[in-house]
Amino acid sequence: MDPFLAGWTVLKVALALAFGMNLAGFLGWVERKQSALMQDRIGANRASIFGFRALGLFHPLADAIKLATKADFVPPEGDRLLHALAPAVSLGFSLLCLAALPFGDRLEVAGRSLSLQPLELSAGVVFVLAMLSVGVHGVVMAGYASGSNYALLGGLRGAAQMMSYEVTLALTLLGALFLYGTLDLQEAVRQQGGTLMGFLPRWGIFLQPAAFVLFLTAAAAETKRAPFDLPEGESEIVGYFAEYSGMKFGMFLINDFIESIVLSGLAAALFLGGWQVPWTDAAALPQPWGGLVQVGAFTAKVGAVLFLLMQVRWTLPRFRFDQLLDLGWKMLLPLSLANLLATVWAVHLWGGHGG
Repeated sequence: MDPFLAGWTVLKVALALAFGMNLAGFLGWVERKQSALMQDRIGANRASIFGFRALGLFHPLADAIKLATKADFVPPEGDRLLHALAPAVSLGFSLLCLAALPFGDRLEVAGRSLSLQPLELSAGVVFVLAMLSVGVHGVVMAGYASGSNYALLGGLRGAAQMMSYEVTLALTLLGALFLYGTLDLQEAVRQQGGTLMGFLPRWGIFLQPAAFVLFLTAAAAETKRAPFDLPEGESEIVGYFAEYSGMKFGMFLINDFIESIVLSGLAAALFLGGWQVPWTDAAALPQPWGGLVQVGAFTAKVGAVLFLLMQVRWTLPRFRFDQLLDLGWKMLLPLSLANLLATVWAVHLWGGHGG
């Protein structure tokens, strides 16, 4: 392999991981401030450096210092190896998903055409879903390794929830992927160029509106965020990470944000045109500015989906567990199957893949 291309790939993966980790830290501040605005409060504003509070932006830094310096406690009856491995499994595999997201198309530099997708995978969607599914193991492992019946029940509850909604998650994506005729995320974004009926962007949200709503609902449940935070629910439920402290606890917290970023990236790539800019051929813009515009467009769309998920988090009350499973198996699953069946028949009767 060309050493330059190998170095470029390593750089892209490192930048994707840095993007995810920094955005996850920033989301900690956004969550506090957005909830404060919705509840008519000031929100985080106490942490300061030399008297400067910067609208509470120093709070994520204070959180990191607090978590890094807290004592790492392992229950006497717990399994020390699995206790340490569980948060690493959950966070590590979520971070891998970031490398498959298509941040842009191509960047022309010094006569070279460089891909802006960290890892060019012909089955990127399968890779992301596979990596996310491993997170279930981390949840169950955390509950088992804690040596607590309550934490184990929280882990089993989390596994049941995540597996239930992963089925709907995959089925909602199948409809869009059937239209694009590919499992390659980059190619799926390219398929969304142009317009529909002469004025609408040819994005998945207009081709598959029902799938987009179902996907966002399943994504909110997959990330275990309110109103689907039954595996955690600190106020009245013993969660799977009840026996965790310090940076291990922080890794589970960061993992929830990373999963939100990954699923928002999937939503942007498959339903919102990815790096495409409405009514503009982003791939034809002069380089290197065209590449920067593509990355900016993709990042903005990811941010918009994250904002929407945050709005839902602070709007709806928590479901009971029976309600959560009923919603997944009795409502979302049949609707996603109906949407897929309608899409398959529509493509069969009126057009081919990518048409």
